Amino acid sequence: MSTFSRHAALLSLGMLVTGTANTLLTKLQDKQCVGNCDDPDPSKRQLFEQPVWQTLNMFYGEMLCLACLYLVGLRRRHTARSPTEDGYQPIADVDSDADSDAGADADADADADAPPAAAAAGPPEDPSAPLDLKPIAGWATLWMWVPAACDLLGTTLMNVGLFFTTASVYQMLRGAVVIFSGLFSVLFLGHRLERFQIVSLAMVVVGVTIVGLSNVISPPANIRRQQAQPGEDAEAVDLAAFKAILGVVLVLGAQIFTATQFVVEEKILRRYHLTPLRAVGLEGSFGAVTVMAAIPVLHLAIGRSHPGGYFDAPGGLGQIINNPSVWQTSIYIMLSIAMFNYFGLSVTRYMSATSRATIDTCRTLFIWMSSLALGWESFSWIQVLGFAILVYGTFVYNRVITLPL
Repeated sequence: MSTFSRHAALLSLGMLVTGTANTLLTKLQDKQCVGNCDDPDPSKRQLFEQPVWQTLNMFYGEMLCLACLYLVGLRRRHTARSPTEDGYQPIADVDSDADSDAGADADADADADAPPAAAAAGPPEDPSAPLDLKPIAGWATLWMWVPAACDLLGTTLMNVGLFFTTASVYQMLRGAVVIFSGLFSVLFLGHRLERFQIVSLAMVVVGVTIVGLSNVISPPANIRRQQAQPGEDAEAVDLAAFKAILGVVLVLGAQIFTATQFVVEEKILRRYHLTPLRAVGLEGSFGAVTVMAAIPVLHLAIGRSHPGGYFDAPGGLGQIINNPSVWQTSIYIMLSIAMFNYFGLSVTRYMSATSRATIDTCRTLFIWMSSLALGWESFSWIQVLGFAILVYGTFVYNRVITLPL
C-alpha cells in the first residue's frame, strides 16, 4: 500500500469513527430529561429538544479547528525561531511565506495536510495540469459562508428530524445525500453520470423509501405516548404516524442542503489553496455568528409565544446549564464534530465529495449496531432490506462494486 493510500485509509477511518460517535451522542442528548423527570408516566416527561442550540454547539465544535490551526502555526513559528543545541539558527524558507501574511497562516499546517504522494512529486509534469492554487484570503474567505449556511439549515432540520426517528433510521435516510450530490455535481461541477450511476441512484431512492416506510410502520417509542383510555388509541396512532412521516421528510429535505454544502466545498477547494483545518474553522466561525444573530430574532418572533419550544432562547439555555448530562454531552459532541468535519473535508480534498458521501453511508452500520446494543430500538427486517439496497446502490454509484450485467 502506498503512502497516499495509507493516508486516505486513516482519514476514512477517522471520519467513520468520529461520525458514528457524533450521531450516537446527539441521540443520547435528545433522550436527556429536563423537566417533570419524577413523573411515573414517561410520556409526560420533557426531553431536551433544542435543535437551534444543538446547531450552535456544532459550529462551536468546528471553530475548535480554527483554534488548533493557530496553535499549530504558533508552534511552528516558535520552533523556527529557536536555535538548535549547537547554536545554529535555521534560516526560514523564503518561498513558503512569500505570498502574503494570510498565506502564511493558511500554510501553517499545509505540510501536515498535503497528500504525501503529491508533496514528494513536486510540480506536475503535465502541461495541462492546473497551476498551483492561490491561498484564500481577504474577501475570498466569505465564500466559506455559503457552505456554512447550507450546513446550518441542513443540521437544524436533521436535529428536528432526529427527535422523531431512531438513530439508525436517521442515518440511513442521510444516505439520500448521494442522490442530491450526484445531481448537483452534474449541474455545478461538470460531472457526467454514466448509465450504471443512474441505475444506482434509482436503487438508492428505493432503499431510502423502504427505510422511510419502516419508520412510519413502526414509529420510535419516544413518539408513541401511553394511553390512559382505550378510546384514544386511534388518535395516538395517527399522531405517531404523522410525527414519523415528519421526521422522514425533515431528514430527507436536509440532504438537499448537505449535498449543496459538499459540492460547494469541492468547488472552493478546487479554486483556492485551503487546508481542511482552516476550512472547517471558517465554516464554524461564519455559522456560529449567523446562529447567534438568529437566536434573539427567532426568540422575539416565535419563542416568546411558545415557551419551552424550539426557539425559546432563555428556556433552551437554562436546560443546558441546569442539567449536567446535557452540557457534558454538548462538550463531547463538540469534540466529535470538530474531528468529524476535519476528516470529512480532508476526504473531500484528497478524494471527492462522493467519496465522503460513501463513507458517511457506511457508518450507518456501526450506528445501527450500537443502537441495538444499547436497546434504543428493535431489529427490523424492513430496515435491513432498505439499508442493503441503499448501500449497494451507493457503492455502485461510486464504482466500489460493479453491476452484474
